[in-house]
Amino acid sequence: MNKLAHFQKYKLRYEAFVFISYFFINSTLLATSEIMEAQRENAVMPFAIWEPFVWEYSSAIATLVLLPFIFMLLQRAPFNWQAIKYSIFQYFLAASIFSLLHVAMMVGLRKLAYFTVERSYDFGNLWFELIYEYRKDLWSFIFFIIFLQGYRFILSRLQGEANPVAQSEAESDSCQAGHNIDRLLVKKLGKEFIIKITDVEWLESSGNYVNLHIDGRIYPTRATLTQLSEQIESKGFCRIHRSHAINLNYVESITPLSSGDSEVKLTTGKSLNLSRRYKESFKARLA
Repeated sequence: MNKLAHFQKYKLRYEAFVFISYFFINSTLLATSEIMEAQRENAVMPFAIWEPFVWEYSSAIATLVLLPFIFMLLQRAPFNWQAIKYSIFQYFLAASIFSLLHVAMMVGLRKLAYFTVERSYDFGNLWFELIYEYRKDLWSFIFFIIFLQGYRFILSRLQGEANPVAQSEAESDSCQAGHNIDRLLVKKLGKEFIIKITDVEWLESSGNYVNLHIDGRIYPTRATLTQLSEQIESKGFCRIHRSHAINLNYVESITPLSSGDSEVKLTTGKSLNLSRRYKESFKARLA
């Protein structure tokens, strides 16, 4: 398995690790900087040494919890340059909600931390502090949007994206409507190549995309798993789980599980869960 395929397989874990590591390191640096600044300016620090860590870590945890909100925004309401005023209003509103939720969670975590040591946390003047936090949160929100868009753009160029190819001029309309998909056009790093739909081993739902697994590589295509699996059912594909569909030509064995589900092993060595919901239709297709 090449490095890109390995990354694609464990993409969510790598992304979570990078974000958690970044916020942990950044928060630690900010907290230690606050301590050093206080030591430089005061003979006796005006706060306990643990307090800056509570302040910074609470902010980082709240931001991490809210990151999926930004991912969801980018998926469901991508920035539209053709309707730029509406998009700016939409993202401004989202940034305001992000800031309010961030402050609420951050303050809640700080109050909880102070409560455990029998002290109280004072957020200060509410409106002043909300404006102060909003300035920082707005910039963070813009940074995350730019970073995530750039990351997604680079990743899409590295892994390629598959789109249906019509077999002829007459089939172009039906192909776009989701019928007669025999081949897929993959654009990757400025190159284009064709793959056969029958070479796809299994399909995996991934938000607004379906990941096509082919010979250790993963190619995303913009569709839902329900839509795509129905479109290529005649090519030997069958839904086996709410998140998976397989090419029946690659089935090697089926193992019943004590839970009532089963495990389907493919000739590639990949094992997938066969949900009870899809077991009867799967057996009927095999028969």
